[in-house]
Amino acid sequence: MAQGQMDIESWMGSIREGVDAILERFFESKCVEATRLSPQAIELVTEVRDLTMRGGKRLRPIVTAAAYRAASGVNDLSTTFEVGAALELLQTYLLIHDDWMDEDKERRGGPAVHYAFQKKHRHDHLGASLGILAGDLASTFAWELLLDGRFPESRRDEGLALFVGIQKEVFAGQQLDLMTDADVERMHDLKTGSYTTRGPAELGGVLADADEAGMQSLRSWAAPLGVAFQLRDDLLGTFGNAQQTGKPGDDLRHGKHNAVVAAFRRLGPSEAERMVLASVWGRAEATDDEVCAATEVLSAAKDEVGSRLSFLADEARGALAASPFDDDAKQLLEEVTRRLTDRGT
Repeated sequence: MAQGQMDIESWMGSIREGVDAILERFFESKCVEATRLSPQAIELVTEVRDLTMRGGKRLRPIVTAAAYRAASGVNDLSTTFEVGAALELLQTYLLIHDDWMDEDKERRGGPAVHYAFQKKHRHDHLGASLGILAGDLASTFAWELLLDGRFPESRRDEGLALFVGIQKEVFAGQQLDLMTDADVERMHDLKTGSYTTRGPAELGGVLADADEAGMQSLRSWAAPLGVAFQLRDDLLGTFGNAQQTGKPGDDLRHGKHNAVVAAFRRLGPSEAERMVLASVWGRAEATDDEVCAATEVLSAAKDEVGSRLSFLADEARGALAASPFDDDAKQLLEEVTRRLTDRGT
């Protein structure tokens, strides 16, 4: 088992290296291109580049590569790298705008893009405007890389249409999030599952020219996995320690209507429990002791969300077991499942 795990690490590392190499070459060319347009134009490119290359686990390219391997049986995964890089730039775009909407100042251990511009130019509105432009540029870059994707010619239009669909779902999910819609799981499926598991897995299937049975197997595996992944994130954002999340109780301080809070409200808490949660909800200055008290009253909700996460992870594993993929592919997809659903809490 230890050897198998080491092989998985090496496999994932090779995907990261391949995607990063494409991104590095891409940004080099974009910097040259921007400089030709205007000396100031490079400022947007460098912020997009810095966020994209600063951390990030490359989960979406890994899902695409694993799906491609499962559907094709081919071990050379370089065919997926351009699409994987496009997914990373799509994420950069979404993160930049998400940080601006949430008024977050930090991302991946560095400044959020709009905040970096605000500090540099000492002007809040200008910084926010430049941040929005940087996000728009990252979206354009994502499309530029996707157009280089090595789709089978007969399925190129399908791949492009999938990328359109992913983004429409993310936008709908973000709207539900902003409006604190009661159907949190639907919001998670649209906002996160669409571009973290379902979309990347389907793109891998299209790259592999998978038949309908293979495509359906990938969908059946990826759909519950995407929601489970976000439930895991909700648990970590509420209960995770500082090593896991950077700041315990971050979701509570941000006033996020995540699955834990939704479950808490659904379970019918007492007035005293509601008051404890309200004392930290949306308060960035809430102390660690106050957050700790709030997480204690959320214990029943934690158990409920954890149970749902386990159910969805098992559903993904069941779809995998019933799939037509070979044993090595199933082992690979099982490891991806474990990585995306392991709570560590």
